[in-house]
Amino acid sequence: MAEAVKDALQPSGYDVQICYSCGGPSRSVRLVADGSNATPPADPGPGAPPTPAGKLDFGATGAELLQYAYLGSHDFAKDKEGPRKQLRLLARIQMPTYYMIAVDAKSGITDLRQVAEKKMPVKLVARGGVAESINVAVLDYYGLSDEKIKAWGGTASGSYARGSDVDVVIGWAGLINAPEYAAWYDAPQQHDFTYLEVPADLRARLVKQFYVEEHAAPQGLLRGVVRRVTTVARNGTVVYGRADMPDDFAYTVARALDEHKDVLQWTNMPFSYDSTTVWKLGDVPLHPGAAKYYRERGYMK
Repeated sequence: MAEAVKDALQPSGYDVQICYSCGGPSRSVRLVADGSNATPPADPGPGAPPTPAGKLDFGATGAELLQYAYLGSHDFAKDKEGPRKQLRLLARIQMPTYYMIAVDAKSGITDLRQVAEKKMPVKLVARGGVAESINVAVLDYYGLSDEKIKAWGGTASGSYARGSDVDVVIGWAGLINAPEYAAWYDAPQQHDFTYLEVPADLRARLVKQFYVEEHAAPQGLLRGVVRRVTTVARNGTVVYGRADMPDDFAYTVARALDEHKDVLQWTNMPFSYDSTTVWKLGDVPLHPGAAKYYRERGYMK
């Protein structure tokens, strides 16, 4: 998304400098929210892009993560700074990912409750990490945890090694060709997975707690997904800044992404622009400069 924003703003005369070493989703939001300087990598290696000088002005991240930062919840609950109320939305770009639960067919598992009931020594991979808040919530619903799985002789990991045994994979999956999603592309090629529906009461719990929505993962999303699978989905990558961003620049960012929507199709992400949702994200306020543009266009009623 940073590359798309850079390309979209170029015709307006801006040369956006991207910090490629400010990552780690939660970390990058903190750096932008607090107006911190861009940080170079400890060991950049040959060919690494340069780190821009100066403080970070704006950023891009997952929609729900911006919500967490603004409210001071989940990944940001223990931050001494508390809720980052200075954060402001500039644009929300659509990009769906689905929460998937997969079990190896030969494991005999048809419901994850069986693992706890039988204290099965399963090998579990949680995309995003076993400690990620939503993974913890899902495992808890089924009477599972990292500690319990290990106590029963199993393993719980945040990554998948190609060719290794695995009984259960959980976490976010989508049409995203990125290394951190390898578990959802490598493992299904090497295992015959069955994909489990997320129960209605768990879906309702996740929607309320994590600001996601109920949806069905499409057939063919992953190898072995031969039908639509009812689950929850998150939808959106947001471009955001702080309340101290000049109104005219916020206006320009909003306009550039609208006028140059074509930049979204040339990324490695399934981005799309929806004028009915580009200007809103739950509790996070829209920057007034961006709001001015969306009102002029008639997107905001």
